[in-house]
Amino acid sequence: MGDATSQASAACPAVFIAAPSSGQGKTTVTAALARMLRNQGKVVRVFKTGPDYLDPQVLAQASGQPVDQLDLWMAGESYCRQRLFDAALEADLILVEGAMGLFDGEPSSADLAVLFDLPLVIVMDVKGMAQTAAALVAGLAGFRDDIRIAGLIANDCGSQRHRELIDAALPATIPLLAAVPRDAALALPERHLGLVQAEEVREDLEARFEAGADALLAEGLAEALLQLPPVIFDAVPDNDTIPLALHGRTIAVARDAAFSFIYQANLDLLERMGATLRFFSPLTDDCLPSCDALWLPGGYPELHAGQLAANVSMRDDIRGFFAADKPILAECGGLLYCLDTLTDYDNRTHTMLGLLPGHGAMRGRRGCQGMQTAELPEGAVRAHAHHRSMAEGTPEPIAHGRRQRHPAPGEAIYRQRRLTATYLHLFFPDNPATVAHLFGQGAASAHQTIETEESNGCN
Repeated sequence: MGDATSQASAACPAVFIAAPSSGQGKTTVTAALARMLRNQGKVVRVFKTGPDYLDPQVLAQASGQPVDQLDLWMAGESYCRQRLFDAALEADLILVEGAMGLFDGEPSSADLAVLFDLPLVIVMDVKGMAQTAAALVAGLAGFRDDIRIAGLIANDCGSQRHRELIDAALPATIPLLAAVPRDAALALPERHLGLVQAEEVREDLEARFEAGADALLAEGLAEALLQLPPVIFDAVPDNDTIPLALHGRTIAVARDAAFSFIYQANLDLLERMGATLRFFSPLTDDCLPSCDALWLPGGYPELHAGQLAANVSMRDDIRGFFAADKPILAECGGLLYCLDTLTDYDNRTHTMLGLLPGHGAMRGRRGCQGMQTAELPEGAVRAHAHHRSMAEGTPEPIAHGRRQRHPAPGEAIYRQRRLTATYLHLFFPDNPATVAHLFGQGAASAHQTIETEESNGCN
């Protein structure tokens, strides 16, 4: 565990959980690892690479600790460095789960692991192969000379003989750390945008976490990980300040089964800028809490459109808030909620808020995802998009997102009165000043500032 008295650096064993592709079981294994060590009384801090919302919910439940996203493009190196340093001060082990395949994307999971000198544990679904699994791991290890592979976890292993064949074929420098048995009771439930939200299947997840923890404990994996040489994490100099631009402001944040795609970093920033946050449920509450601004984040309104439509008192209250020219930010699922109607997967059309002209509809397996910069009139904010719906009949947008690597216009950004609505999910720490303007407060005076521990390094 890191020494809290040291402000320059902290040391803690850490591993990066990667895979040759998506669908190999990274989150299943990472959650099982976290629960295994938590059951032994260890403090495990888990991070997720990329702009994922669903995996962090699962990993937070498994570890009993908050889970932050680490993304070098969206959040910046300094932000990621500070989050890891803070975790190392309190953790017995840090786990960072990668995204997609090890070398996919720019920056990739490998880039993040190399930057922070994290040893890699490769998770691979070995169903239908044996020695070939060893060949694939060897290929990953040799693709770049700056990565360190600490070993392989063979997921979906069929038998002891299957395990032995893989183990015998591995290079001497890459040990087989564990073989996770083929067992449907270990797999995590999924739906169209990824895993099912943790809150919806909490008891079911608990059983899966415990089964996975038992399977890994039998492999002796706890001792192997805790005995790894500690990784040194450096603190970020206190160079920047965050204005107290939201001091005295109360922001209502929708949070329930329909609206849950919320970065903890966004909530933390709003509070550091002085805002008071009040959470509410558009599904079950009768009205908004007393507030000065409203945030409708992304989620799954398409799965709850009937209930959202039936909550007439909430819809009327939000409409009144909008008519009073109070600031509203609606992202992705929040955008769909603001339209006139939403047609769900069963082709049933439901009345929504009607704050923004247009109609939302689901479009099967086709969708849009990717990193973009939201080019808002108040300033640019880095963001990402991930949706399988479309909005039609909408007004002319005031701006578009700028794609990370493609010249075509990105997601539309709409504005009606004080409502800002877009499919983009904004990462607030990238531009706190713009976020303060979105929620209806101008720049603070020079003396109304607080020190921040990181510089996001994005602009």
